[in-house]
Amino acid sequence: MALDGIMLKTVTRHLKELEGGRIGKIQNLSDEEILFHIHTKNGLKRLVINVHSNTNRVYLASYVPEIQPEPSGYVMFLRKHFSQGIITSITQAGYDRILVMKVQAMNELGDRRILTLYLELMGKYANLIAVSEEGLIMDALKRIPVFENSRRLIHPGARYELPSQPDKQDPSGDVTIDGSKPLTDQISGFSPLLSREAEHQLHEGKTWKQFWQQLEESDRLYWYDDRHFHIIPLSDMKTEPRVYDLMEGLSQLYRQREEKSRHKEQFGDLIRTVEKEKKKQQKKLPRLQASLEAARDHDKYREYGDLLFAWQGTLKQGRQAVVQDFATGQDITIPLDEKYGIRDNANRYYAKYHKMKRSLDALQEQIRICEEDLVYFEQMEEQLKHCSYEDAREIRQELENGRWLLPKKGARRRKGKSRPHVLEIPFEEATIFAGRNNLQNSWLTHKMARRSDLWFHVKGYHGSHVILQSDDPTESQIRMAAMIAAWFSKGKDSSSVPVDYTQVSQLKKVPGSKAGFVTMKSYRTIYIDPDPKTIEAILRKRKQ
Repeated sequence: MALDGIMLKTVTRHLKELEGGRIGKIQNLSDEEILFHIHTKNGLKRLVINVHSNTNRVYLASYVPEIQPEPSGYVMFLRKHFSQGIITSITQAGYDRILVMKVQAMNELGDRRILTLYLELMGKYANLIAVSEEGLIMDALKRIPVFENSRRLIHPGARYELPSQPDKQDPSGDVTIDGSKPLTDQISGFSPLLSREAEHQLHEGKTWKQFWQQLEESDRLYWYDDRHFHIIPLSDMKTEPRVYDLMEGLSQLYRQREEKSRHKEQFGDLIRTVEKEKKKQQKKLPRLQASLEAARDHDKYREYGDLLFAWQGTLKQGRQAVVQDFATGQDITIPLDEKYGIRDNANRYYAKYHKMKRSLDALQEQIRICEEDLVYFEQMEEQLKHCSYEDAREIRQELENGRWLLPKKGARRRKGKSRPHVLEIPFEEATIFAGRNNLQNSWLTHKMARRSDLWFHVKGYHGSHVILQSDDPTESQIRMAAMIAAWFSKGKDSSSVPVDYTQVSQLKKVPGSKAGFVTMKSYRTIYIDPDPKTIEAILRKRKQ
């Protein structure tokens, strides 16, 4: 469900600390997510505004998510008019799902003016609209022409008007409930989910004032799933909720879904290229294997040639020849080409025999390369699920170097770094390094790691190379490194994930193989249960 008016009221109360703050950087998280850096008396705050039709909300982020490298046109507009502006007030439009943020900013001439940002969190109509002092729309993240919505024109130059609202009771006052109507039709700001909870609690004997006080005092988010969450526990849910501080909960709410969406926006061409190449190898491999099986039967064609030469005096030109096999004494039917005589047909079978015999080694080599490429692209597909923008940039370079992807037109070619963008995590007086693409894996294993360091890789899955640098590795350090290896792999959602580990001195690079491929002389295996809360806390702390 989307945020309702009652939840937005609580969110607005938390956002009041931004009043008096100065707007600094404005950036894109995705096409429909905007990050405001706001400098307040309590330090830097990061305000995230999301107007996606399914995940729209507003919250204060505890860390900076991945930023889009290129700002959108609307973000450039916001930077021009709102950057360095002072937030004078943040209010809610009644109990509607509309947040009103007034900003004192300077125009090009240095004159002060009061601009307004209207954040409408109304499902598929979610929008962020900038309005001038005169009440005219300066611009909107989603421009809505009159032929799409005849009631409201959202377009630069049009006059901004709040959506019309039916006459409903104020939930903070004396409420009179009509049992013949749903609460959503009687009380402002109530969603169907909250209405069901209110009806349940009133039926259990609570008064309206007690229920409303419970809503007003809450600063938590009770999250059951992406459709069922609110600022109070929900009685009709059969599962226990995850309980977060309100802003942290809103930050975590649609995190996985949004990360996938951001990845498609930022790395869509990489994902499509890797998927296309993987499917190409999947189709190619069965054909090569079928050709190999046919080539292994090459001796049959030599026998056909021998028999045709042996019996050529008794045979006539035609579609087939039936001759006796000297070894078994049985009759064998040999297909013939009517255009050629018996001798020529025999020579053609000899030629086919030699060709197929020579092709055996070539087919086996092609199958080996095809299988290696298939593993390579499956591994890269998994890497793209975990990568940051910097990681994806290195994957793009890797694909361009392999001629699988053409460089973008007009894109500036960056100078190569001596050190790839590896993940570095301090842990208990040790340091854990994780590579999230093949270039990082290769650099970690063959250039950065010391021979005495421990190397980790999940067993049976595609995953990250993890290096543990510690003078005296403890069990907790080994388990944490193994957990990180399991987390950045296809087995992250499994339990008892096997992770192989060994000293770097026991690794050997496969000659002629692609980046990141190694063999182990000896190793040990540890079984680990990836803990999302532990890993997410470590990664969040690192980003902070």
